[in-house]
Amino acid sequence: MKFIIGFVVVVASVIGGYVLADGHLGVLWQPLEFLIIFGAGIGAFLISNPGTVIKGVLGRLGSLIKGAKYSKESYLELLTVQYTLFKLAKSKGDLALEGHIENPDDSAIFNQYPGFASDHHGLEFMCDYLRMLTLGTSNSHEVENIMDIELENHHEANHSIFNAMNALADGLPALGIVAAVLGIIHTMGSITEPPEVLGHLIGAALVGTFSGILFSYGFVGPMAASMGAVMDEEAFYLTCIKAGIIAHMQGYAPQVSIEFSRKTIPAHLRPSFIELEESLQNVGTVE
Repeated sequence: MKFIIGFVVVVASVIGGYVLADGHLGVLWQPLEFLIIFGAGIGAFLISNPGTVIKGVLGRLGSLIKGAKYSKESYLELLTVQYTLFKLAKSKGDLALEGHIENPDDSAIFNQYPGFASDHHGLEFMCDYLRMLTLGTSNSHEVENIMDIELENHHEANHSIFNAMNALADGLPALGIVAAVLGIIHTMGSITEPPEVLGHLIGAALVGTFSGILFSYGFVGPMAASMGAVMDEEAFYLTCIKAGIIAHMQGYAPQVSIEFSRKTIPAHLRPSFIELEESLQNVGTVE
């Protein structure tokens, strides 16, 4: 929603200010200038990025409208899932988790928490490392090191997507200048035309510079920043899972393990200790 509001504010401010200054909107409609700028921008984007990054950018466009998918309720649900799993493992041993993590779709635990169960990356991350426990892994430091490597790889993949969008934003002003220069070249070929014609041609050329700068700083750059913020929140979610599993491996009680997790949550999303306690009161025993 905030993306749509921001989009409307940018357009209304720029176009509204221009119109209020008695500007003529028709002059701003220069399809060929747009073709030069955006065609070259998209081409450069395709040249400079591998297919995985291009797919990643396209896949992330939806997050501009939806925003970050994690809320305080999402984290509260995650902490409750962790508590339930750790409680089962403490009472019956880590092997008791095997049926749940091998077939999460049929798990009585995960089915209680549909929000977490529908998060493919979070569920996979959780199950992968709990599976290592059921296979006999006991060194928390080694597991933490592997987790850090995986999280760093995840961060690098996200950073590539962010960099690709930023590079496109950085290139648009320069491509706007290219379009403007081509417009001036075209104008110089019509130097013998009357001032009215020359004025129109020069105005059309300057629209290229205007468009490149506007779309860079008004749209594509903010879109890159928004994608980056969403990806950072996804990293926080995985870090929360990591903290709980490592604490569990180090032998802490379930209540303490999820407190480790809770402390890694960003302050604006972190459930209070009281809210978490109230949520845990509804946790039953699962075999």
